[in-house]
Amino acid sequence: MAWLISVISGAMETAWAIALRKTEGFSRPMPTAIFVTTLILSMAGLGYALKFILVGTAYAVWVGIGAAGTPAGGERV
Repeated sequence: MAWLISVISGAMETAWAIALRKTEGFSRPMPTAIFVTTLILSMAGLGYALKFILVGTAYAVWVGIGAAGTPAGGERV
């Protein structure tokens, strides 16, 4: 279960990275709400996964998915 949460948290990292750019300085309410929500879910999921997976491994999975997913979503890293 922790691995699944780690992967989902990586996907949430991708979502908040993409939403952050679309907030245009936090002046647009919907992208800002998406950014805040996905950021919280991403961090909470990573925190949960760290209870069961080694820090280096969980962080590598989380960052790897975010780093690969953001440009795949059409955004520059």
